[in-house]
Amino acid sequence: MVAPHSSPLQSDPPAVAEAKKQLRARCLAALKNRDQTLDPLLCRRLSESLLALEAERIACVWPLPHELDVRPVCHALAAAGRTVLLPETPPRGHPLVFRVWTPDCVMQAGRFGTCVPDGPVLTPQAIMVPLVGFDRRGNRLGYGGGYYDRTLSTLPHADAVGYALAAQEVDHIPTGPYDHPLSCIVTEKERLHFD
Repeated sequence: MVAPHSSPLQSDPPAVAEAKKQLRARCLAALKNRDQTLDPLLCRRLSESLLALEAERIACVWPLPHELDVRPVCHALAAAGRTVLLPETPPRGHPLVFRVWTPDCVMQAGRFGTCVPDGPVLTPQAIMVPLVGFDRRGNRLGYGGGYYDRTLSTLPHADAVGYALAAQEVDHIPTGPYDHPLSCIVTEKERLHFD
């Protein structure tokens, strides 16, 4: 699942990369060993947060087996009349592409075990960003492929809403020159805003 952050010209300094690697293992363990009874509460908070935005086109996430199942968020947004988009993972070094999802659409196998809708490509106005870990400054730790950082750099006006369980919070996320902080992070306990 973990891919190099980007090309050698766009990678973290070695000390930052090593610090992220060590922290990622700890945060992934917290994600995989979470109390799954908290997932529905986080989904409700996340749905409320996204519906409070003015965005009509919202990029969501189709979960991997060990991740929070946020498909209820996709359904809640669609039921409220929002256009739901899901990411398609392109070759390494490129930003994500977002395809329209509806509850009855055909899903196809994507890269890294993901599923992708067989729908048209649109640009999101808000992006739901999965987190492995986060801190209270809006910094996120992902899987290490750099896809969301590249995507967020191409969509600077999109609301970037991260989500994670409170157990995935750490004191400090090491950041490199290509990391993008988030607008908001939603947990089952609170919403943190960074604008």
